Amino acid sequence: MIGAVDSKVAIRVRNVSRDFQAGQNTIRVLHDIDIDVQSGELTYLVGESGSGKTTLISIIAGILWPTIGEVHVFGQDIYALDDTELVKFRLANIGFIFQQYNLIPTIDAASNAAVPLMARGMKRSEAREIACDMLEKLNIADQAGKLPSTLSGGQQQRVAIARALVHGPRLVVCDEPTAALDARSGRRVMDLLREVAVAENRSVIIVTHDNRIFDLADRILTLDDGRITRDGTNLSQEG
Repeated sequence: MIGAVDSKVAIRVRNVSRDFQAGQNTIRVLHDIDIDVQSGELTYLVGESGSGKTTLISIIAGILWPTIGEVHVFGQDIYALDDTELVKFRLANIGFIFQQYNLIPTIDAASNAAVPLMARGMKRSEAREIACDMLEKLNIADQAGKLPSTLSGGQQQRVAIARALVHGPRLVVCDEPTAALDARSGRRVMDLLREVAVAENRSVIIVTHDNRIFDLADRILTLDDGRITRDGTNLSQEG
């Protein structure tokens, strides 16, 4: 058990390691990770491809189980929950923005944004109304009735952001949100995320290798070969 937790600590990771099987071999991709993430903080996870960034963010978000270790999110040891409890906890507390958006192609933008609310049992009409309000905040309300295939990449990204935020999660995690964008579009997305997602009672963790946006972070954690090798904010000048 972890001792008393600072009320400002949103995520506490202790001794987390993760193994994967490759044929007959066991490969450890995360090694004894210990981190605390504060409420109200925009944190980046950076590092080379294969360093363990997406694995770590997936474990923090309750999507991928650690081989060993504990993850406390807002005081809850999430891997002490059973599968049903973990799903309910994620729906109540976590929003995830995927690199490839993962929008449902057969429903319109408003319904895509409303998915977390409907998954929690809200009526479709009410969920869509709340989703449209979120789309309005993201300056994309005029696209609410359109299918994802008719939207630009930037518009799809905003729908994905709306879906991640619509249920008021206290933790938002993003996997490479600017990877497919040019410098100007990437900056616009990050400015938008900082504006609408970062709040006193919410933490935002972003996996990125995009050093063009490093200056927007409150904190930058560097992973190298599955280990945290640096914790700071002065990486914007690095290549």
